[in-house]
Amino acid sequence: MNWRILAVTAMMTAVTVSADAQKKSSVGLASGEQGYTISKEIYGQFAEHLGSCIYGGLWVGKDSPIPNTQGYRNDVLQALRDIKVPVMRWPGGCFADEYHWMDGVGPQENRPRMVNNNWGGTVEDNSFGTHEFLNLCELLGCEPYVSMNVGSGTVEETAKWVEYMTAKDGPMAKLRKQNGREQPWKVKYVGIGNESWGCGGNMRIEFYSDLYRRYATYCRDYDGNKLFKIGSGASDYDYNWTEVAMKQIGTRMHGLSLHYYTCYTWDGSKGSATNFNDDQYYWAVAKCGTGLKEVLDKHVAIMDSYDSRGRVKLLVDEWGTWWDEEPGSIRGHLYQQNAMRDAIVAAFSLNLFHQYTKRVSMTNIAQVANVLQSMVLTKDDKMVLTPTYYVFKMYTPNMEAQNIPLSVQTDTFTAENERDKDHPRQSPFVSISASRSKDGSINVNIANADLKDTNEVTVDLGVASASIQNALVLTSGDMKDHNTFENPDKVKPQSFSGASFKNGKLIVKMPPLSVVTLTVKP
Repeated sequence: MNWRILAVTAMMTAVTVSADAQKKSSVGLASGEQGYTISKEIYGQFAEHLGSCIYGGLWVGKDSPIPNTQGYRNDVLQALRDIKVPVMRWPGGCFADEYHWMDGVGPQENRPRMVNNNWGGTVEDNSFGTHEFLNLCELLGCEPYVSMNVGSGTVEETAKWVEYMTAKDGPMAKLRKQNGREQPWKVKYVGIGNESWGCGGNMRIEFYSDLYRRYATYCRDYDGNKLFKIGSGASDYDYNWTEVAMKQIGTRMHGLSLHYYTCYTWDGSKGSATNFNDDQYYWAVAKCGTGLKEVLDKHVAIMDSYDSRGRVKLLVDEWGTWWDEEPGSIRGHLYQQNAMRDAIVAAFSLNLFHQYTKRVSMTNIAQVANVLQSMVLTKDDKMVLTPTYYVFKMYTPNMEAQNIPLSVQTDTFTAENERDKDHPRQSPFVSISASRSKDGSINVNIANADLKDTNEVTVDLGVASASIQNALVLTSGDMKDHNTFENPDKVKPQSFSGASFKNGKLIVKMPPLSVVTLTVKP
């Protein structure tokens, strides 16, 4: 059976292999495939006013005893700089369509308090607003991505917000200057609403399409700032939403969003982040691998049929794992731990995104701190880096490198979900991507999802000889292993010695449950 896995030509055969055996995979260059630049914004982040993502995660205020720079946690700032965050999406999420930006500017002590109705009924003081977010992006050196309030806001409110952020002169620019910011910010990305089919207004796509055209008209380019306008796109399998959006909005938008979460079900328990069985593990791997691939293929095909030149980009601006909240945490704050399973999901997903960069120009994992599949967890003055964080750090060499299309032969497994027995998924055990940096070095990224067996991966990169550099492995003895404040280094990258270059081929002996990244110098 021929599959298109990782956007490459892959031939996969399900086999029965005894426990503790060694599987083998063969990888070569895919003929006839064109490699596209992997936008650094594939590694984007998402920060919503949800739980302790903002307050306590990113922001503690200037008067906090927690070490900070202008109110931002020093430990989190450094962690995010180390993974070279390229773009940050804010303020939501569902929160965006209830957020009124004027409440978050001016002297912090004068800002009105608000109830976060979407996420736990938390009362917020609006001390983190437009200035705080855009200044954070400047500190990190990343692009801001601001979601406009279409659900409960007005066109006038949106127009004034864009003017406030990006205009040199005018009424809103004058107000910004009064609030302490003389020069406008550079804001590239604006989202015209979020999940307009759900928490963003429960709209029909036909209605939203007209709203988009109206709101986008008044999101103007001021003083050399060029906006990249993003339509509120589909969730998962809603292909009709994409169809109608492309038909009725088309190239009036620069991008269209897509949300895709790896979880068991939206009805009832999603399962524990740290207490799960082998079947649940393999289901998660299959859902982020072949499941995500199927969704991307279908949405991209629809976009291609209306826009063969690829002018409208697809942005997967919410993705990641979504498990049950941790016992004892605040209901509605979506605080979850982050295990080795999540690292495998991250690697499989990023390897897949690399193959779609002709159309997919940005993805934003949900979320950056303390929420869902986060980079960091914080508690008072402590911070812990998650296994997912380490995958992002290991993958940084791929930013702005050219994807190398690959042909893969590897063993597969079939995963079944007890809640969805009629839809088993077949998935490869091994996920791989490769890219070529501007200096000619080749980055190889491999994940072995197999819980029992090693996998010897033979990669033909089309070079006669090469040296292996910067070889790292992320692995652990148990798929449930995770980092805690008491044991923050349970899962972290180590040097990897299981790779060699022989007879013109790269041989990588992948341990079970592992992610390996290598730099190869031809």
